[in-house]
Amino acid sequence: MTADNSVAILREPGTGLGLIDVFQRRHLLALLVRKEVQIRYRGSVLGWMWSYVKPLVQFAVFFVALGLFLGLNSSIGFYPIYLLSGFTAVTFFSEAFQNGTRSIVDNSALIKKIYLPRELFPVSSMLVATVNTIPQIIVVWVLAIIFGWSFSPLAVGAILLGVIIIAILSTGLGLLFGAINVAFRDAQSFVEIIIMCAMWASPVMYQWSMVAQHLGPVWFTVYRLNPLTPAVELFHYGFWLDLNPTSGEPLPDLWLFSLIALLTALTALVAGQLVFRKLEGRFAQEL
Repeated sequence: MTADNSVAILREPGTGLGLIDVFQRRHLLALLVRKEVQIRYRGSVLGWMWSYVKPLVQFAVFFVALGLFLGLNSSIGFYPIYLLSGFTAVTFFSEAFQNGTRSIVDNSALIKKIYLPRELFPVSSMLVATVNTIPQIIVVWVLAIIFGWSFSPLAVGAILLGVIIIAILSTGLGLLFGAINVAFRDAQSFVEIIIMCAMWASPVMYQWSMVAQHLGPVWFTVYRLNPLTPAVELFHYGFWLDLNPTSGEPLPDLWLFSLIALLTALTALVAGQLVFRKLEGRFAQEL
């Protein structure tokens, strides 16, 4: 019986409604997210302030080490904003994907004791990463305002679309690799390699024009089909291009490839859910 005297329906693992079950149990999802966020800064004096201090320190390092010492401020206008906005997007993806992959194994004690939709754990990992990314976005936004950023609905929409693409993509991949990781812990190491490559497979440390110069049109199209490439460029569009840098221009067909990235992310979500449901029945035994 539940709190409202209704009869709770118990389902065999793998026969539930998947992600629909997750959002029907929003209270459990909120509890998991709150627990993970509180654990992150438990025993810390500064607490949430660290979420703002870290990006500010990154900005200072990028500005001095890369901008001044390596002279990138002169080749890429407002380079620290360019780098920090792209870095924020990739960090969001990396945290959500990596934590989602480990989420089932890390919560094995809970999974073996009670029944609840196991998709809760990868989804909560993505939401925790979102909560942790919001302060970084605020810091980039404030720094961009200092450099001359002005409000534009299209710029804000680009940032939100970038966040949505990364959130859906990381959730789908978290479901996929999180399920595989239960039986094959090598998945964690494989994910670490993917994350390491993600930084360089998208225009974070460099501009997309450098790729276009060295790759032919076919390979440049493949490069843009990487969903992280338009996602990162949406962050650049929202924060950096509004500053009118001398060397800045949008990724060719940005909105078209952003739509393709969104569809790719949704495909990853569906594939991740299907694989998750297929393997879910053996989680308790494998753990």
